Amino acid sequence: MPDKVIVVREESATWKVLKIAAFGLLGLAAVGGAGVLLARDQMARHQSELFSPHPLRRLAALGYLRAHPDVDNVLLLRDFVAWEERPMLQKRATAILAGMEEYLAAEESIERA
Repeated sequence: MPDKVIVVREESATWKVLKIAAFGLLGLAAVGGAGVLLARDQMARHQSELFSPHPLRRLAALGYLRAHPDVDNVLLLRDFVAWEERPMLQKRATAILAGMEEYLAAEESIERA
């Protein structure tokens, strides 16, 4: 019976570096994805806290509303701007409100065309 020859090759240094870089990139993508999911969860959790006594929760609620432009949110933001006492949050809400109104006006003009 003929003897079988088994060839064993050592990995080159370049291949090792590529494998390490690939695993590092994969790990970085996983951490980034977890961060995005955590941020989304925080924003969704605080969406109903626009009139909270905690400023950071109000800021999170503004971030959520910014991503959901509709007529109800425009009315809600108008009330919030009139209610909010902190200039930074009031300015942020005013900017979001202006963007929403512009978006909805453009959307309406497209529907009419």
